[in-house]
Amino acid sequence: MPEVVVYILEGRTLEQKRGLVKDITEAVVKNAGTTADHVTVSLVETAKSSKGKGGVLFSEMAPR
Repeated sequence: MPEVVVYILEGRTLEQKRGLVKDITEAVVKNAGTTADHVTVSLVETAKSSKGKGGVLFSEMAPR
């Protein structure tokens, strides 16, 4: 029973998260020889003020 954990910054819509979980599940089914009902995908959302890169919090970075 494969389990995939994705760490992602907050701010995605429910539709975006739904699509991500669907696409990841399909990739695991295709490449791991299992069925969709055996795949678990967890999205771990982090607040932009609780994560940084290059010494700068994501909440303080200029939008891309």
